[in-house]
Amino acid sequence: MRNVFVDGYNVINSWPELNNIKEYSFEAARTKLIEEMLNYSSYNGYKVFLVFDAHLLKGSIEKKEKVDNVIIIFTKEGETADSFIERYVNSIGRRVEVCVVTSDSLEQQVVFQRGAIRMSSIEFYNEVCNTRSNINKKTKRNISTDRNLIEDRISGEILEKLQKIRKSH
Repeated sequence: MRNVFVDGYNVINSWPELNNIKEYSFEAARTKLIEEMLNYSSYNGYKVFLVFDAHLLKGSIEKKEKVDNVIIIFTKEGETADSFIERYVNSIGRRVEVCVVTSDSLEQQVVFQRGAIRMSSIEFYNEVCNTRSNINKKTKRNISTDRNLIEDRISGEILEKLQKIRKSH
């Protein structure tokens, strides 16, 4: 299973729709990103680590919450999302497939040296948009195949009679 590490605030600041939401509420932008990651993870079968900086919050301890295959992490005081990701990638980077999403070029170099694939936030945005589009197509296809029409269950002769009755009223 591919492990995807996402620098949450880096992505929020890079994606146009999340950046607009952030202007009103960081909480709303985080929630929207979490929803996107749940869909992305579920559709692709990936494990996503969504990491948010809490290093400037006094007394903050590391918090993790798992929702399906998405692990939401708030770092502890004094730890950036970058350092958290580096630590994790260092411990698993060469044993499993790891992708790190950040637009921080120094961070990209560090994680690449530790065995991870790197992806910019904008590249990831395009990948998530493609996933969203594929989900929508699949959903529409499933809806159309799940339709249960009367035309499919009765004979042509009865259907013709019903249409005549409908037209006469």
